[in-house]
Amino acid sequence: MTKNRITELFDIKYPIIQAGMIWASGWKLASEVSEAGGLGIIGAGSMYPEVLREHIQKCKKATSKPFAVNVPMLYPEIDKIMDIIIEEEVSIVFTSAGNPKTWTLHLKSKGIKVVHVVSSVKFALKSQEAGVDAVVAEGFEAGGHNGREETTTFTLIPMVKKELEIPLIAAGGIASGAGILAAMVLGADAVQIGTRFVASEEASSHINFKREVVKAQEGDTTLTLKELAPVRLLKNKFYEDVVKLYATSPTKEDLKGLLGRARAKKGMFEGDLEEGELEIGQISGLVKDILPAKKIMERLIAEFEAAKIEASAIEF
Repeated sequence: MTKNRITELFDIKYPIIQAGMIWASGWKLASEVSEAGGLGIIGAGSMYPEVLREHIQKCKKATSKPFAVNVPMLYPEIDKIMDIIIEEEVSIVFTSAGNPKTWTLHLKSKGIKVVHVVSSVKFALKSQEAGVDAVVAEGFEAGGHNGREETTTFTLIPMVKKELEIPLIAAGGIASGAGILAAMVLGADAVQIGTRFVASEEASSHINFKREVVKAQEGDTTLTLKELAPVRLLKNKFYEDVVKLYATSPTKEDLKGLLGRARAKKGMFEGDLEEGELEIGQISGLVKDILPAKKIMERLIAEFEAAKIEASAIEF
């Protein structure tokens, strides 16, 4: 892999970014990915402000390489989160689930590079207008909370690329070197990978959840709860309870009542595979082992180089 707009923007060796996933992306995972030449991200969405501060400080001690923090903008204590990010001199912030205009200029005034996650061309352009340094365009194959457009990654990336001037990062359904190459051929400058890094030794998610990810087959995930916020889940008892509730034509309040509080924590962090919410991407069907993050990075890079050679031999 050679230098491109993303590796230069973030001062990293490889255009591979580990997603800032709730209950999975703590300082151990972020520092290992950064040490291996990618960009590790701490996921602030599942952290109280002072817990985030602790993770940032530990990440700084574990690596001298750049790392980022991901902040869902629906977070209830976002002011405190942003203050900590600035106080701790984090150099890169990924924002999601909100209006990029809200925080971009403030963060950039502090010398912080800002990336916003989108699911459509419309919001990619709004992010560019807001002044972000790059955009993550995420297809609906991705795990966790998704856009309502249900546009696949291979459709979304060329559409966004056609309209965007700033660097573009592809996300959703990428867990191999061949997937990285395909995304870059379609116009991405880099990729953001979540599911593959959930099945890592350093991910802070529960081992029960990691094993379920490895066991997953084609069709074992689905996008649901669209009336609240679309989320891709592994099918389990909680999902079946959602299906049964939908059969009664529920209101939003009914759905909120079933979801309750801390459902994702129960599943992904505490390992309750029956009652927990198990957020993961469709590509989990191709993830078959739990590895150290360094080994995952090495495999991705080797697969990318092999895929380039194989692609060069293709004739049309």
